[in-house]
Amino acid sequence: MVYAISILALVLIFTIATKVPINMGILAFAGAFLVGGWVSGIPIDDIVDAFPGDIFLIVAGITLLFAIAKANGTINIIVESALRLVHGRRWALVWMMFLLSGALMALGSPMAAGMLAPIAMRLAGKKKINPLLMGMAINHGALGCAFSPITIYGAFVNGLIKSAGYEANPLLLFIVPFALNTLFLAVLFAIYGRDLLHELPEDRDEITGAGASSGAPTRPHPSPGSGTASATAVLPDVDVIGHTPFNRERAATLIGILLLAVGSVAFNVDVGVSSICISTVLLLMAPKKMPRIEDKVAWPAVVLVCGMLTYMTVLKQNGTLDFLGDAATHLGSPLAAALILLYAAAIISAVGSSIGTLGIALPLAAPMLAAGELGALGFISRWPSPPPSSTSAPSPRTDPSWWPRPMSKTVNGSNAASWPTAAWSCSSPRWWPGP
Repeated sequence: MVYAISILALVLIFTIATKVPINMGILAFAGAFLVGGWVSGIPIDDIVDAFPGDIFLIVAGITLLFAIAKANGTINIIVESALRLVHGRRWALVWMMFLLSGALMALGSPMAAGMLAPIAMRLAGKKKINPLLMGMAINHGALGCAFSPITIYGAFVNGLIKSAGYEANPLLLFIVPFALNTLFLAVLFAIYGRDLLHELPEDRDEITGAGASSGAPTRPHPSPGSGTASATAVLPDVDVIGHTPFNRERAATLIGILLLAVGSVAFNVDVGVSSICISTVLLLMAPKKMPRIEDKVAWPAVVLVCGMLTYMTVLKQNGTLDFLGDAATHLGSPLAAALILLYAAAIISAVGSSIGTLGIALPLAAPMLAAGELGALGFISRWPSPPPSSTSAPSPRTDPSWWPRPMSKTVNGSNAASWPTAAWSCSSPRWWPGP
């Protein structure tokens, strides 16, 4: 009876959160106390102790740091420098946005796609680039680097792997999703971006003038004998965001982000603690320039992640996860059970929380992984990427006129249908290391 109520409550949490504008984490916290305390008889103190304080620090600290970076113009400097490298080439803009989104995500920014979406959509309109292709470029760039050790996803999944008794391999967990998302964008580029290989006349003007100007903005110049500016002069792409000068605060922010990455990867420094400390130093350098910056922290994401993990811990304590995992192993074929899990996760993450789905589905696969019937890293690292409607995707509200909603829904469905099959086909322990 306890298992049935726990599963029903989980279904209700996902269903209600997708139908009404209530944070899934709030529902999960309520479910944890009701199912844990009232139904399962777990002491309230034990449920409170299940709150993931380390994950709270990671999500809050990372989002605070990148809120500061966005507010003080550091993100604009990074984007501006990247745009100067492509010299107006349309095909290169798509791949630069892919790499830039991936780099920001790899450095820990959970909203990399959301920050770049307005700029990317304006560039798509200016350069006559298919907006779906541009949107998917920044989306898959972020998804490809989502399992960096210092991101929310990376820290979360690596923690799950270690808690399940496996030796985590952060490098492999990072490389495999990046390769898959790069391949996926290459397919999309072959379909929607072949015309970008042929430059527009104004692009050729900009590329020709790029070498002489060393990437500086090209300004209209007087025509011979006219005394007036030429109407055909083309402004470079950096004018989409405007020029942001380099100063002390922005230099310190770049150094802080670099220290965060190096410290966490090379010296195993806690990401949450270091990001909070770096953010504090940056705020002390300019306390009056960023009032109420704490409002920019992704508190909905903090509540969602912590709530889902708390409820997951309750399900583990009352035996529901073990019950579901054992039931999955009795399906007859571990690979069939894996396929069901992957498809369920793809569908749920399309309308709900991707990280919440990870927190529930990965423990369900634990019995099969422990038995060696599935390759642990192969199964986890090839987890299906969330489609464009998930929380990591750029919002169509960034520029409704340039976001083809029907095409986005088509790719949404294609992702949910294709990624689980690709992941399932590579879950054999013959190809990937297990425990």
